[in-house]
Amino acid sequence: MTVNVSDVVVKNAIGSEQRLGDLGGEVLLIVNVASRCGFTRQYAGLQALQDSYGPRGLKVLGFPCNDFGAQEPGSLSEIQQFCATTYGANFTLFDKVHAKGNKTAPYDLLTQVEPAGDVEWNFEKFLVGRDGTVLGRFKSAVEPDSAELSAAIEAALAA
Repeated sequence: MTVNVSDVVVKNAIGSEQRLGDLGGEVLLIVNVASRCGFTRQYAGLQALQDSYGPRGLKVLGFPCNDFGAQEPGSLSEIQQFCATTYGANFTLFDKVHAKGNKTAPYDLLTQVEPAGDVEWNFEKFLVGRDGTVLGRFKSAVEPDSAELSAAIEAALAA
């Protein structure tokens, strides 16, 4: 099933609605993040992706999520502070979401991407092409600097 997120509306860090299609022309890497998870160190790798591919059109979008082991209990400002001071991460963070159960945007649509089903843990990644079409889904264990993810990002940027 082809999934397009262009019309998905999410809440940004200041609580305003933002349509993902307004980021049109950018390749998006959508990640459900958490500050107290075994994968939290991936913040550094996500920032490295933003730094290296950002000038070519990649935007890393973090969606804090407390659905998995209650590993993201903080407020958005606490999360932003933690990311900046601990990992030097300044990629875009949005308001907290739900990625399983009673899912909220963008996960209500993203989880229809093959292999369809709920997000299984923190730091699952979805790669979205410049036209809003979801190109790939990468489980939590796929590191930001993995060859698999880098190749997919390179292909998306070249398309």
